[in-house]
Amino acid sequence: MNDITAAILVIGDEILSGRTKDKNIGYIADCLTNVGVYLSEVRIVPDKEEKIIQALDSLRNEYKYVLTTGGIGPTHDDITADCVAKAFGVEISENKEAIDMLLERIPLEDLNESRRRMARIPHGATLIENSVSKAPGFNIGNVFVMAGVPSVMQAMLDVVITRMETGQKLLSCNIHTNIKEGDLAEILRDIQKETTSVIIGSYPYYNESGYGANVVCRGKNIDDIKSVATIIKEKLSNIGNVEIGEII
Repeated sequence: MNDITAAILVIGDEILSGRTKDKNIGYIADCLTNVGVYLSEVRIVPDKEEKIIQALDSLRNEYKYVLTTGGIGPTHDDITADCVAKAFGVEISENKEAIDMLLERIPLEDLNESRRRMARIPHGATLIENSVSKAPGFNIGNVFVMAGVPSVMQAMLDVVITRMETGQKLLSCNIHTNIKEGDLAEILRDIQKETTSVIIGSYPYYNESGYGANVVCRGKNIDDIKSVATIIKEKLSNIGNVEIGEII
């Protein structure tokens, strides 16, 4: 359906422990959808070298782009840059341009060894500027390495999007029903078999009125979505209430 694919690799023990709640995945997904890049997979790995390299190699060979978040700060467990360098088989060292970026925010006398770690960049990588903290991310090959702090990540993502090949925005239409998922599953399965341009998904819910399911149609062509949504309404109206929402 969309050959411009991407994956997110979230790096950090704090995410896996539950201490920090991820706020980046949904934001990145929305941004990619808006520029026609299909987010195909998300992985979360701990701050362990072998896990990071293994996941990175797997994802970068399967998808057009990989976006990583986390692990590029000043502390001892911020090892993402080193792992990316090892995955690509390149050296890593302090980058003068990155140092200059840090000095825009940090006085020279405060640029200690820990803070200088944020300027260690794999050789051959291009820096990703950010207007919030000035500490850069970087991209090498098809991998974009960004911070985990949401405000900083968002600033970096604005730059990243300009460096990606983009496609047509994926549109979606929500169809609200009061029909239980088990009662509409077979009908949706048959409709999906007849279309390749629209992806159909169902999402059950429960509220004070009882059980039901929302059906979501996603695709690039608004006419195709309208057509499939109309067919779904015709088929499901026999067994419950169906309301087609706006295509966005």
